[in-house]
Amino acid sequence: MKKLLNDPADIVADALRGMAAAHPELRVDSENRVVFRRDAPVRGKVGLVSGGGSGHEPMHAGFVGAGMLDAACAGEVFTSPVPDQVVAATQGVDGGAGVLHVVKNYTGDVMNFEMAAELVAAESDTEVVAVVTDDDVAVQDSTYTAGRRGVGVTVLLEKLAGAAAEEGRPLAEVADVARRVNATGRSMGMALTSCTVPAAGRPTFDLPEDEMEIGIGIHGEPGRRRVPLAPAREVAEMLVEPILADLDLTGGDGVIAFVNGMGATPLLELYLMYAEVAAVLEKAGVGIARNLVGSYMTSLDMAGCSVTLLRADDELLRLWDAPVRTPALRWGG
Repeated sequence: MKKLLNDPADIVADALRGMAAAHPELRVDSENRVVFRRDAPVRGKVGLVSGGGSGHEPMHAGFVGAGMLDAACAGEVFTSPVPDQVVAATQGVDGGAGVLHVVKNYTGDVMNFEMAAELVAAESDTEVVAVVTDDDVAVQDSTYTAGRRGVGVTVLLEKLAGAAAEEGRPLAEVADVARRVNATGRSMGMALTSCTVPAAGRPTFDLPEDEMEIGIGIHGEPGRRRVPLAPAREVAEMLVEPILADLDLTGGDGVIAFVNGMGATPLLELYLMYAEVAAVLEKAGVGIARNLVGSYMTSLDMAGCSVTLLRADDELLRLWDAPVRTPALRWGG
């Protein structure tokens, strides 16, 4: 294993220390391992809290800032944040308008966010609503979940719900936006290589040089099938066609198309993949209204990519175009 680290046991704490130094617009609670936007809590604004295991950067801490998350909890690598972390984050962003928890559908995440919400309710009158993402069409149940995994739609949801909250909408409306995004978005991923968890020091699974895994999870969970390496145009078909079979995305205002790198895939290959995804969608009669290309929800040093498609409408496109200022996403005024 070759990694830039001091001690594998300290990798999350050391990374948060670096994040605090690099982004003075954020506030890092090192004790609880929570990253806040510096002006949190914003009075009268719904607070957005998310989090999960580290190793998926920039998800989630890289999405903390105006127009997106108010706080993110960093668990150990591929390990859910504990309830106390979520409680600290929730209390730290409560501006009097309630708090939305954005939770990926992994058993530990769901359980710990639920426990945290119960603890907050016992200690205060803060209203907390949770929306769980479960957009992965690869498998119905997996190593870490009951039901579909929460993957790429989580990035889009945090942007769109974050924009709605920034407008000053009430908690019920922000939660409705989040639920609608989850209901109308689907994802599918693949891997060319495994990832290596620092504490383990070896690849999570063995993937021969001439094979790839289709339907992989973001923790290295197995997917639908293992197949021989294929050209990018065929990989695009393998990822897009199951999404289109699961959700009708034709007509209307098109889709927001997100091609995501898994951590070790260069942009050269991701843009190539986006061109192939766009070609598959054009052939299927699905228009692209907006796009996002890059490594935003990773699996440490895994090579591979995922595709997320979200059905667009006028409101979601307006929220997508709204300004956002975070370390990983930044556009607009």
